[in-house]
Amino acid sequence: MKKYDVVVLTDSRYVNPLKTNTYISNVLREDELVINALKEKNLSVVKKDWNDSIFDWETTRSILFRSTWDYFDKFELFKKWFSKTKNKCLMINSTETIEWNIDKHYLLDLQEHQIPIPNSEFIKRGSSIDLSLLMQKKNWNEIVVKPTISGAAKNTYRLKKEEIIQFGPTWEKLIYKEDFIVQEFQNNVISEGEVAMIVIGGKFTHAVLKKAKEGDFRVQDDFGGSIAIYNPSEEMVKLAEKCTRILTPIPSYARVDIIWDNLGELAVSELELIEPELWFRLNPNAAQKLAHHVDLILSEKK
Repeated sequence: MKKYDVVVLTDSRYVNPLKTNTYISNVLREDELVINALKEKNLSVVKKDWNDSIFDWETTRSILFRSTWDYFDKFELFKKWFSKTKNKCLMINSTETIEWNIDKHYLLDLQEHQIPIPNSEFIKRGSSIDLSLLMQKKNWNEIVVKPTISGAAKNTYRLKKEEIIQFGPTWEKLIYKEDFIVQEFQNNVISEGEVAMIVIGGKFTHAVLKKAKEGDFRVQDDFGGSIAIYNPSEEMVKLAEKCTRILTPIPSYARVDIIWDNLGELAVSELELIEPELWFRLNPNAAQKLAHHVDLILSEKK
């Protein structure tokens, strides 16, 4: 018998931090809600840094990804850890889901299932593509560029036509290292914000409206963005749930980020299935639902 039923996975910053601030306190509160909900299911739970070299990952039945928000900064190390660990215990979300979702090329799969996404172009590492010519070809006046494997707006830039030449040297360095996605900038992100739809076990639970601070376009609270509980339309709920139901198995948790595109239509900007912030502190009942779903999965594996 294994020692733990669930490892709630985080990174080193959120394991017994010596100093805290509002941001860290929120992360700790989120993880605490999940841990307590799992314990209420009589599951043995421990919280661990994914990069903990001492912990024996064979001592747990499952790993529940939560606040592993440094993995894209240490991606080669993370890949090695994941490759070694995925055969030792159950991954939640599933191994297949995580491997599919880790690269933003998944957006093309969503598009194939008639799920609307922003106008996008994927650029291979080492490409010599001219961003000015791309914008001219696509008739885009403003773009956002970001790595296909990233998070927290890392190496993400908003660029107007007249800024492309100056950005050239930076772009050459970036594309030399990794694949990028180039998207038409969606102006409604500034005026209307982005709606984060939380879906647990294929069912919508709650939504949060994220808005960038004045003068910025990044909606993450890391960059001063604001959040508020949001009451989404039925169309939004159906779209969010559809995103999760095209996958097998249906993800235990998901965050579907929805925007209004430049034509005023709904589009999915991100489908987060690895380590999304889920704002359980705004709806603790959703943490209970996640724990219930995890418990069901583990019961089926007995």
